[in-house]
Amino acid sequence: MVMKILVTGGNGQLGMSLRKAAEDSKDSYVFTDVAELDITDKDAVMRAVAEGGFDVIVNCAAYTNVDKAESDEEMAELLNAQAVANLAEAIKQTDGTLIHISTDYVFGGSNGNTPRREDEAVNPTGVYGKTKLHGEEAIAASGCKALIIRTAWLYSEYGKNFVKTMLNLTSTKPELKVVFDQAGTPTYAQDLAGAIVTIIDGRHLDGNEGIYHYSNEGVCSWYDFAKMIAKMGGNNSCNIQPCHSDEFPSPVKRPAYSVLDKTKIKERFGLEIPYWTESLEKCVNNLLKNE
Repeated sequence: MVMKILVTGGNGQLGMSLRKAAEDSKDSYVFTDVAELDITDKDAVMRAVAEGGFDVIVNCAAYTNVDKAESDEEMAELLNAQAVANLAEAIKQTDGTLIHISTDYVFGGSNGNTPRREDEAVNPTGVYGKTKLHGEEAIAASGCKALIIRTAWLYSEYGKNFVKTMLNLTSTKPELKVVFDQAGTPTYAQDLAGAIVTIIDGRHLDGNEGIYHYSNEGVCSWYDFAKMIAKMGGNNSCNIQPCHSDEFPSPVKRPAYSVLDKTKIKERFGLEIPYWTESLEKCVNNLLKNE
């Protein structure tokens, strides 16, 4: 049976990566962004999902500007929570499944240096994390069938992200400071997109509802990440120096250690997750090739 899949946020990093990942899928994918479907409009969402006969919604849409969210809480709540509630209610009416992308920011403060598990207590410290948690809670309250995938440090060939910024800065600046006291794992959006398509293709949705974590394997600081980007980009003349987070004042306290434990998603769906430098090299090579 061919399944119909609605992807929201289709023009973002993950949405664009999903377009590529789904090219050879036997299922039917429909990609939308705000111009085609405003997911904050409940009536429009209910109508689109019912009329489209969708079996799955993959929600890649979100308010992701972490700093700006602090002064734009209403919009962050609308996109990260209310819109998610709309999607959850709509897919419940068709007895389909919602695959929703969430974030490591739901954890907030430090837990030492132990990778974060899905069943750990959440305690977001900023508006972005709080509104993303509200989205997770809206899904639970709806009673719809859902897989919530939390990810972190997302980058790709598309849009604005740390990799593209660092390739630009390290090729144009003689010196840079990058924080070394925040550790996590970069996530190549193409890898995450591939995992989502694999899960859908394998018909592994029913009975596997719940929260999962996905990022690439390994761990690094933003400083390590920047050094590797510069090296792979051939930008060796930029002097990159490690610095503390407080040298870059921010309205949000970012997680100091947000490595995600991927054991559950790997075991449940038989996924092999690439090491972060392998995936970074693919992305950097693609970006350099397309310059």
